[in-house]
Amino acid sequence: MKDSFSALRKQAVEALVSEGILRSPRVIRAMLKVPREEFLSRDMRERAYIDAPLPIGCGQTTSAMHMTAMFCEYGELDSGKKVLEIGGGCGYMSCVYAEIVASSEHPEVRWGHVWSVEIIKDLADTARDNIKRTGYDARVTVIHGDGSLGLTEHESYDVIIVTSAAPKIPDPLIEQLKIGGILLIPVGDISLYQQLIMVRKNSDKDTSKEVLTGVAFVPLRGKYGWNF
Repeated sequence: MKDSFSALRKQAVEALVSEGILRSPRVIRAMLKVPREEFLSRDMRERAYIDAPLPIGCGQTTSAMHMTAMFCEYGELDSGKKVLEIGGGCGYMSCVYAEIVASSEHPEVRWGHVWSVEIIKDLADTARDNIKRTGYDARVTVIHGDGSLGLTEHESYDVIIVTSAAPKIPDPLIEQLKIGGILLIPVGDISLYQQLIMVRKNSDKDTSKEVLTGVAFVPLRGKYGWNF
């Protein structure tokens, strides 16, 4: 079965390459390596390499594979970078990021790290288990908390990736970016249609914003998210 998943993973990645979504060798390598099936419930594993959001419990989903690829590419992830993820879910995307910024195949390069904040405790606990089981626990730290506030303990970050939709861009996330850092965040209506926005921090007083594409994400919860 492991060989079957490997073949399906390769096919899925090759499709994303042919569509022009996956471009960077480091991102392609990471998505070929991290086993998405290991982060899903047993009844969902056969669907692991369908390019679609998949349920992970607690009314949440893990993003489609093309969105994982887009976050990596638009975030300009590379070795040694510090990444803050808001909405870690099952831990799959965290590990893809970690495989890029802290690759086990290049121990001679300074390792980066991924901090992943998840507001739903059951998901945070599940993510920790998945990450440890797949061998990424030295490179990914999962925190149960309000990700809309960011994570001041380890700022400043090269990249902040938000995997749920906010009504507006939370100020704390911009504050916690390094100069030159990138924030990727879905912003828009709560009804599952938003715009994916890239914010680049040019200085402490200046940012530039670019709308990348239309997306559909679950709502961001927390102080700077939606109240429901």
